[in-house]
Amino acid sequence: VQLVESGGGMVQAGGSLRLSCAASGSIFSINAMGWYRQAPGKQRELVARITSGGSTNYADSVKGRFTISRDNDKNTVYLQMNSPKPEDTAVYYCYATVGRKIATVETWTDYWGRGTQVTVSS
Repeated sequence: VQLVESGGGMVQAGGSLRLSCAASGSIFSINAMGWYRQAPGKQRELVARITSGGSTNYADSVKGRFTISRDNDKNTVYLQMNSPKPEDTAVYYCYATVGRKIATVETWTDYWGRGTQVTVSS
């Protein structure tokens, strides 16, 4: 299973940016998908998460500015970043909880993308 992020780059504060992350490989089903980020010298933190049913939760710092969505047919999760701030600068990682089925046995594993840099200039 591979997760490939795209859409990172530089953006001015107050602008917008959209991140995408597509999962591919031996996938039976995907439960939660989401985005974490890690700024230099800081721990990785959850940004947003979405379940297969569409329930979402966000970090308080991005509520009202970022929107997570997903396309289950494409195994893809998106993060729409509106009005980003310089403190949103970080490497953004997507993840997916992927189910695989062999015969009657289901296993669930978290997979991660390699990360995409987002830099917000003031």
